[in-house]
Amino acid sequence: MFSTNFLTANASTKSIEDFGIISLMYHRFEENKYPSTNIKKNDFLQHLKIIEENNIKFIKPDNFENELKNNKNHRKILLTIDDGFLSFYENAWPVLKEKKIPFILFISTREVGAFNYMTWDQIREISKEDFVEIGNHSHTHEYLVDENKDLIKSDIEKSISIFKKELGRNSYFFSYPFGEYSLQFKDIIKSLGFKYAFGQHSGVMDETKDFYELPRFPINEKYGEIKRFTSLTKTLPFKYKKIFPQEKYLLQNKNPPMVKIKFHKNIKNLQTLNCYSNEGGKWRNSDIKFEDESSLLIHIKEKFVGERGRINCSLRDPSGFWRWLGIQFVIAEN
Repeated sequence: MFSTNFLTANASTKSIEDFGIISLMYHRFEENKYPSTNIKKNDFLQHLKIIEENNIKFIKPDNFENELKNNKNHRKILLTIDDGFLSFYENAWPVLKEKKIPFILFISTREVGAFNYMTWDQIREISKEDFVEIGNHSHTHEYLVDENKDLIKSDIEKSISIFKKELGRNSYFFSYPFGEYSLQFKDIIKSLGFKYAFGQHSGVMDETKDFYELPRFPINEKYGEIKRFTSLTKTLPFKYKKIFPQEKYLLQNKNPPMVKIKFHKNIKNLQTLNCYSNEGGKWRNSDIKFEDESSLLIHIKEKFVGERGRINCSLRDPSGFWRWLGIQFVIAEN
């Protein structure tokens, strides 16, 4: 999904006023029979080396919001790991511990101690470090977005209760199972005291983003390939005011959606952006039209098929970096 132009850009970063924060999402480490959620250890080590060589700062989760709002002319990364697989503890944790690299480990409480997952003792060991946050990833990790309000709330409340029992407190950070959310799900997460919630749509975080729809770049064997990863480190936030429809849980009678993005004004070269979608089950260049200088209409001609519909928009910044914006819709079963 990244142009090879990313790799050849001779970027001057002096003109960039806000780098935002790039959030990376990993799952398994050196579990090579699961390529869609795995990263090879050597590639992960190479990722860390690229970040270090480019003087990109890993931010501490407990300073997350402050980092969004300040020191915007510094390149930053938030490292996140979902699910709490044993392979993380065995193959990534020793490296992160030695280098004291901050991260959030999102766990689903039902799976703790199950085959191939970390135990509570291992999680407690990690949580003692002041650069680590153990984030909430629900209790069951089921497709909660398809469920009713009471079931979703009951699941999350159970995870909160277990967090408090095993770790002494719940986290302010939440990761939606499968990155899927609805307005209803968001409201529940807000009501239960979470401050930040992450999906799996790509993009770069900045202070204009909805804190309950935070983007992350998923990293696996395919998308963790070294050239692509290097490109990813050269992305910038795409600042917008609103995306319509605001409901990302897409009923069949609303599929395909009428998509509109109201960008912040004064984004240089905005009219030259490109968007792509997986409508009809195939990635293609989207039909786009500007209503005015900062309002974009994306005409999705065919229905999204399968479980998710995606739109990605990119714009080359004068610096040589790329502004990146991802939208993910969840396709309702009925």
